[in-house]
Amino acid sequence: MINFLNWLDGVLWGLPLIVLMVVTGLYFTIRSGFFQFRYFGRIWRHTVGTLFHRNPDADSGDREGMLTPFQAIATAVGGTVGFGNIAGVATAVAAGGPGAVFWMWATAALGMILKQVEVTLGLYYRRHKANGDTYGGPTYYMELGLGEKRHWGRLWLIPGIIFAIGIFSTFFVTSSTLTASQVVAGALNLTEVHLGSFTVDGIILVGVGVTVLAYLITSGGTRGVANIFSRLVPIMSVIYILMGIVMILVNITRVPAAIGSIFSNAFTGTAAIGGFAGCAVSQMIRIGMARAVYSNEAGWGTSPMIHSSAKTIHPVEQGLWGSFEVFFDTFIICSITALSVILSGAWTDGSTGGTLALTSFAQGFGRIGAYLLAIVMIIFTVTTSGGWFTYYLAILEHLGQDDTTWKKVLMKVFYACRALPGLLWTIYLVKTNNQGFIWTVVDITSAIPTFVNVAVILILSGDYFRLLRDYKARYLGIGKVDESMELFYEDEVDAAVL
Repeated sequence: MINFLNWLDGVLWGLPLIVLMVVTGLYFTIRSGFFQFRYFGRIWRHTVGTLFHRNPDADSGDREGMLTPFQAIATAVGGTVGFGNIAGVATAVAAGGPGAVFWMWATAALGMILKQVEVTLGLYYRRHKANGDTYGGPTYYMELGLGEKRHWGRLWLIPGIIFAIGIFSTFFVTSSTLTASQVVAGALNLTEVHLGSFTVDGIILVGVGVTVLAYLITSGGTRGVANIFSRLVPIMSVIYILMGIVMILVNITRVPAAIGSIFSNAFTGTAAIGGFAGCAVSQMIRIGMARAVYSNEAGWGTSPMIHSSAKTIHPVEQGLWGSFEVFFDTFIICSITALSVILSGAWTDGSTGGTLALTSFAQGFGRIGAYLLAIVMIIFTVTTSGGWFTYYLAILEHLGQDDTTWKKVLMKVFYACRALPGLLWTIYLVKTNNQGFIWTVVDITSAIPTFVNVAVILILSGDYFRLLRDYKARYLGIGKVDESMELFYEDEVDAAVL
């Protein structure tokens, strides 16, 4: 079974998907005039820059949508910045060597425009429910962009169903609860807990606690998650960034060599060192790209599901948050993890995942580093669960657009089970001691929806570039504004009917 999963992982994250992502990323980058690089200043000012205003969402009250832009990005970052940034990046370095980090960065550079495109399309094709709630995402732009606008008819269901199955596979197979539980149990030296005549594994006991927190944080639905995340995400990000800065300062004399190894090994591969078996360049590229997508989710199609609910003046304006999201996730958070792991030297001892990250920070900070990482991992895991909860909810809302009896039953089952699979998966892996293939499964679950979504946004690229031209004309003074142009597909359809 493990051999089959490794083979499938190699096929899915093989040449076809890598070529598709690189070609699509270069296509959008070049045709947009290298937008994510030339207008990075604007991206910064109109995203994180607005947070320094007294009330960053003060001007969003008269816009349509159910979340403020900051709530949308906080929820998206909460779902994106998670255990993948810690355990996933640590595993990437352990499996691919320092050079894998370079390919994570390269993927993220193209991912900045890919996520801007998918978020823009998600806003453009979003739908309003009767109660005023707004939902969107890949399945929506597949139905409306392919099915209606491009006359595919019901053929849009083929990519739509494959995408939905790929996304929901992460509901049943997830390593977030396991990884957080390993880190916390390791930090507290919690191996076994005796409860009367019963003995419970420490990892499983922590997993129960994480599951309870996940249930609590998602109890208020999408709006409730957004309200919590708008307060929690900035705090968790600042804590982890400060930890990374201290780790780098403590090892400042070794930082140039660590950065040098990232660039030199990216094109030469990494020889066997200690418990590290060595890695060829081709394998390094595959590992770096897979971990980048799993971490920043660019092209995966997840973030558009929450961004589509945001109040915004223009679809591209919200798309800027997508670009910032990738930059913040990979170039800041992931880089902190990568440098910490490389500087510690622990990546050569055969450890992976949360255990490797815990060892790295413990070497830099002592026991307090282990405790801090345990706290951060709990927060990251709970926010990841909450963010993905909103993604699943968006797909289910699309699956049953009418409030039929079967939809109500489906929603009740989903709400009842929403955090349970992670705990069951943790119990299974701990009891069977079969944790070696977890990241292989994770790569498989991310590859399927990514392949479908990237292909679809390439087909719908005309819609993005039309909106981008309009955005440049309206807000950058480039070109002439077409006052008759509708910025949202629903409005465009209504105008055509009239």
